[in-house]
Amino acid sequence: MGDILEFFEQMGFMNMTIQQGIMLLLSFFLLYLAIKKQYEPLLLLPIAFGMLLTNLPGAGMYHSELWTAFLDANSPAYHSYGTIMREGGLLDILYIGVKAGVYPCLIFMGVGAMTDFGPLIANPKSLLLGAAAQLGIFLTFLAANSMGFTEAQAGSIGIIGGADGPTSIFLTSKLAPELLGPIAIAAYSYMALVPVIQPPIMRALTTKKERAIKMSQLRPVSKTEKIIFPIAITTIVALILPDAAPLIGCLMLGNLAKECGVVDRLSKTMQNELMNIVVIFLGLTVGATATASSFLDWSTIKIMVMGVVAFGCGTAGGILLAKLMNVFSKEKINPLIGSAGVSAVPMAARVSQQVGQEENPSNFLLMHAMGPNVAGVIGSAVAAGILLTMLG
Repeated sequence: MGDILEFFEQMGFMNMTIQQGIMLLLSFFLLYLAIKKQYEPLLLLPIAFGMLLTNLPGAGMYHSELWTAFLDANSPAYHSYGTIMREGGLLDILYIGVKAGVYPCLIFMGVGAMTDFGPLIANPKSLLLGAAAQLGIFLTFLAANSMGFTEAQAGSIGIIGGADGPTSIFLTSKLAPELLGPIAIAAYSYMALVPVIQPPIMRALTTKKERAIKMSQLRPVSKTEKIIFPIAITTIVALILPDAAPLIGCLMLGNLAKECGVVDRLSKTMQNELMNIVVIFLGLTVGATATASSFLDWSTIKIMVMGVVAFGCGTAGGILLAKLMNVFSKEKINPLIGSAGVSAVPMAARVSQQVGQEENPSNFLLMHAMGPNVAGVIGSAVAAGILLTMLG
């Protein structure tokens, strides 16, 4: 009889708190969004399932207390990677790849292998639009800091404005790992909502005449240019901003493998097998950080709200710079392509194309918008490097 009672006492149902129950319901909701609504399902599904696993009472797959004093030698509860390997659960061990910054960099390698920088090379002015779209990052950083978040936390919240999930995870894991769950969910949720968030801002900041501007066809880009570009960007950015080297280096390595044409097997592996495996591990472990104690807090609501603000300011920054460039340029730019600088590739570029065709059905902005779009990927990584240098 005693054994039976002990068995029942150890059941998860008997030990579940109200907070854990709420987190389980939230994980079910995110799974619904990933499966039914297809909101960034490749990452939102494993994130939601990681949230489910970490909040199951008694499962012991992730222990936030092991990471609280991680590598803090002055803490009486000091832990190292060795401690994690000995005492941690499955998700604790997999989380080492996030803490060490491995998973986001490997995803950037896959992104680079799938990215064509041709539109950016053909129109270098696109780099300015991609840089302007990072405005939301720094404005939100200042706003979050004024609202009581530490500078490190504010920097992690601000990076949501770059609309780049791996970059958000990379920076947050370094500066404010306690906010990793809500920031990752906010970043990927807003990336999925690009077609909802951006069009009203685009229409509000442009006139009908501006949205109907037709742009001339981009010049052809040679293979030599495409090979030199990743090498040059890696060298220049790493020399100026060493903290951005891991993300930029992996992004450009993947792109070089794609463009050089001599390592097709490596390029295809980066795009497919490696990318898929890392996405699974990254999603599960990021979701695991969304424990009831860290997620059910007023700061989470503030993060979600400021994430929208960051995203909106980034969209506005790209559009407003494009309008300013038109004041001094003879060859007009359709300001809609500036909104694509937020880095959500290629969805933001498609939204620029869609809104542009609403005003002029013969207008084809997709390739022009891809320039700022891929520039935004570089820009968000550079912004993360700047914040890491300032705050890390």
